[in-house]
Amino acid sequence: VDFGPIMDDRCLTETGRRENAIRRRVILEAYERGEVIIACMHLDNPLTGGDSWDNSRNDVVKEILKEGSDTNNRFKGWLDRLAEFSLGLKGQRGEAVPVILRPFHEHTQTWSWWGSSCATQNEFINLWHFTVNYLRDTKGVHSFIYAISPQMDSPKTTNDFLYRWPGNDYVDFVGMDSYHGLNPTTLTINAHALGKFSKDIKKPCGITETGVEGIRYPDGSPVTDYWTKQLLTPLVGQTISMVVMWRNAYDPAEEGTHFFSVYKGHASEKDFLRFYNDPQTFFSHDLPDMYSMPKKIKVN
Repeated sequence: VDFGPIMDDRCLTETGRRENAIRRRVILEAYERGEVIIACMHLDNPLTGGDSWDNSRNDVVKEILKEGSDTNNRFKGWLDRLAEFSLGLKGQRGEAVPVILRPFHEHTQTWSWWGSSCATQNEFINLWHFTVNYLRDTKGVHSFIYAISPQMDSPKTTNDFLYRWPGNDYVDFVGMDSYHGLNPTTLTINAHALGKFSKDIKKPCGITETGVEGIRYPDGSPVTDYWTKQLLTPLVGQTISMVVMWRNAYDPAEEGTHFFSVYKGHASEKDFLRFYNDPQTFFSHDLPDMYSMPKKIKVN
């Protein structure tokens, strides 16, 4: 789910209110099914009024961090909306619903206003600290599991995960957005590096975005063995806890190609069923109780 439209001024429109009500409903439905909720934040640019990909100015993060500035006040107002939304996410027994939150994802890239072309390393780290401190300490939101998710498309090492690292006290989950195309060797290398880094810092990890748009080759033909060849084979034996495909969008303007996961009738459907039924994969019905504390474990 995307929390951006909950936070910025898109939430003030009739369409925004309707879509955010749907977001709340599907989060609670997924929680009651025992599934894991993970959220990104495609936030509009709080300085220019543009969208997440408006990287036209390199002072937006600087202005957010300038206490009392218009941009600072606007951004805190957006965090207030997120806090209100999150504090209202309650299970049937009134318990808080945990969400893996990926603020400022793909910070290794240039295209977002928080990315490498718009913010220095210190500015990005301070923005991350500011956001976590404000939500946790000022607004009292304790249901977020903060996940960092650099984009890793080419072969990487464990050191690459330290790029703009906010510090172990500010990251709970190590993610990786992986758009490596149809190159399972790259995924094997990067999943291994991710797992090693995860073990070194004692934090769980997973692939927080992946997929090939349209599940097709460059010539447009479908990849019929995508699930077993491109995901299962390179991930067997890796110590990662989840794989998240990017969205399947219903948007006629995309001409039916903007999807990253399977649907009934797709050419990779049979291969997906083999993937689904493989004993090494876990889907909703395979999961343990994700929301009960293991026995003999106490959190202070």
